[in-house]
Amino acid sequence: MIESIYEVIEGRRSIRRFRELAIERELVEKILSAANWAPSAHNRQPWRWIVLENAGHKKALAEAMGQDLIRTRTADGDDPLEIQQDYERSVGRIGQSSVAIIACLDMTEMDDYPDQERNQAEYLMAVQSVAMAGQNIMLLAHAEGLGTCWMCAPLFSPESVHTVFDVPDTWMPQGLILLGYPAGPGREKPRKSLSEVVRWI
Repeated sequence: MIESIYEVIEGRRSIRRFRELAIERELVEKILSAANWAPSAHNRQPWRWIVLENAGHKKALAEAMGQDLIRTRTADGDDPLEIQQDYERSVGRIGQSSVAIIACLDMTEMDDYPDQERNQAEYLMAVQSVAMAGQNIMLLAHAEGLGTCWMCAPLFSPESVHTVFDVPDTWMPQGLILLGYPAGPGREKPRKSLSEVVRWI
């Protein structure tokens, strides 16, 4: 059991190309249920998930975020060809996934303080909670033979989610998890040694 957990953790890769195979709703629900077992600040479970199975919905979101990408990078003075390539790569990647899950944060049930410092800490605790739940999704998906890729695009284009979909205003987009059957193995990237990231005191 312990060895299999290590295998899942060490074997997970970011997958950016998927096969054209549908994922059973029951399996997606099983994976989402794993998110609910993640630790969270005050056990408030501030994560919210928008699940996109419909190709039209995925395309609408991808294009809306893509237009934001073009607008902001053009304002930055980036090369138009590079911007277009980035746009096409992003839209294609999202459209190729079987399911796309928008990870959102809802602060409604989190504590509210009279000072900004503690409110900022409360917000960061909630962000951390959503991230840990997202990791549960990606690890269980890998264990079930699926591939995932976390995209940060919704952080840079939160209005797109609310423009395209009718979801509560309190749901703040944090990321996009692409889900599907891998078209190939993900690339193994080097990890820093413990000596680089750990200080024993």
